[in-house]
Amino acid sequence: MAHFEARTSTAPGRIVVTLTGECDLAAQAELTGVLSAAVRAAPVVVVDVGGLRFLDSTGLHGLVTAHQEARASGRHLYAVNAVGPVATVLDITGIGNLLRPPADDSRLAG
Repeated sequence: MAHFEARTSTAPGRIVVTLTGECDLAAQAELTGVLSAAVRAAPVVVVDVGGLRFLDSTGLHGLVTAHQEARASGRHLYAVNAVGPVATVLDITGIGNLLRPPADDSRLAG
């Protein structure tokens, strides 16, 4: 079974969720739970995906669902630090653009 971890930390006005390992079907429940709780707890959620080695459609679904949940409640969710295959998946699907932080807020860039 692939290792996956989702850690949260708090910064002023935001929660940072740091994802590491492989985000696939086995990680779905943990990813969904952590992101949903973060969206309910802070006006801005920054998801640091720099530590992910793998991201499949289940992980993409979790990110998009959390983004939609955030928007529906007037909050924001952004993904930062994507590299390698994870960056490729986010770019090919267009989800990278959806989750990109605003260019005028360099504090969210990682």
